[in-house]
Amino acid sequence: MMHPSKRLLLFTAKLGYQTRSFEDAARELGVQLVYVTDRCHQLEDPWGDQAIAVHFESPDVAAYAVMEAVRGQDVSGILALGDRPAAAAAYAARGLGIRYNHPAAVEACRSKLRMKEVFRDAGLNVPWFRSLPIDPPPEPVLLGISFPCVLKPLSLSASQGVVRANNREDFLDAAARVRRLLKSPEILATREPNLDQMVVEGYIAGREVAVEGLLSDGVLKILAIFDKPDPLEGPYFEETIYVTPSRLPESVQQAIEKCARDAVRALGLSHGPVHAEFRITDDDVWPLEVAPRPIGGLCARALRFSFDVPGQPIGLEELLLRHALELPAWDSPREQISSGVMMIPVPKSGVLEGVAGEEAARSIPGITEMSITARLHDAIAAWPEGSSYLGFLFAREDTPEKVERALREAHQKLSFAITPNLPVEHPATRRMTNQGN
Repeated sequence: MMHPSKRLLLFTAKLGYQTRSFEDAARELGVQLVYVTDRCHQLEDPWGDQAIAVHFESPDVAAYAVMEAVRGQDVSGILALGDRPAAAAAYAARGLGIRYNHPAAVEACRSKLRMKEVFRDAGLNVPWFRSLPIDPPPEPVLLGISFPCVLKPLSLSASQGVVRANNREDFLDAAARVRRLLKSPEILATREPNLDQMVVEGYIAGREVAVEGLLSDGVLKILAIFDKPDPLEGPYFEETIYVTPSRLPESVQQAIEKCARDAVRALGLSHGPVHAEFRITDDDVWPLEVAPRPIGGLCARALRFSFDVPGQPIGLEELLLRHALELPAWDSPREQISSGVMMIPVPKSGVLEGVAGEEAARSIPGITEMSITARLHDAIAAWPEGSSYLGFLFAREDTPEKVERALREAHQKLSFAITPNLPVEHPATRRMTNQGN
């Protein structure tokens, strides 16, 4: 059914493969998308998408710019992709009178420190934690830090800069590495808050799961629990495989769902998509992070939902558009079949020069799609400095075990030629060197 009068603001840090999936869903629904992005406002609509240009590091200012841009227009809904755009979306929704999360709740999700404080104060399971300045180098003995522990930047995502330390030497190396990352030109250019601090917390041994959910007036509907079959034990925490439905016992899944509901309630989140991470120990569930946004990258393609029309499931993007615009079928259940995604890991930092084995990977039974998103001849970074994957593999099968096997077999067929980065010499330095010869 077409909804030509419906207009939705889509806040997104970049226009890429994730936004194209929303474009396709919006076209199917006959909904108009209005992009809000943080590209330079002085460029004269370089992509012809009529996006509203804002700066997400000042979310209240960005929201004001959006309200001015849509003055006199009817806006029916708001969605945000990524952590940075979510705060601006919350302020804009408040100004436009659209149901969404309160800005204070979204702001609490932007800081790993604030989130831990909220969880602790709500009586949820949290390890010991504290914030530290990145300068001067911290001395763990004087700070009473025990091992193993995990060091994290306060506001980066995708496990960027997250490092485990098992002893004092590890800790000092990790602190220096986090400091270098936070002082890098690429990170400073984001103007993220709190780039002069990091969080250190006790390491939680156990399995990790991700939860995709959807909030409606404070009530959380669980869309999927993803198992992460690869152990995330460090020293770095690059994610790889997600598989749903979960193979954990029903009682553990119920405990995860309860913890997810307690965590979003503690943060004060009330409306829209939620992506959350949890650790499962022998006897309990520990909330790691909750983000007021959908799963990132192309991973949403691992989720499809049973719609009214038999044999025509809808994707997560269409489900979220329906929810934001209060259209029917936003509460469709996830399809019965097992599915999964592999975020193809970066084996080492360097320049991506070639990819081999793509056809062999696609031919593995159960593989439904493969997308190499890293561009040839571009520099790529491995974790903990990295935050972007080489691409995505998707699989569907009748059991989670078969999904996992298909993803692993397909990944084994792929090989990536990565050459070392060449040091870049500044022209002034080269000129001085030449003069000295």
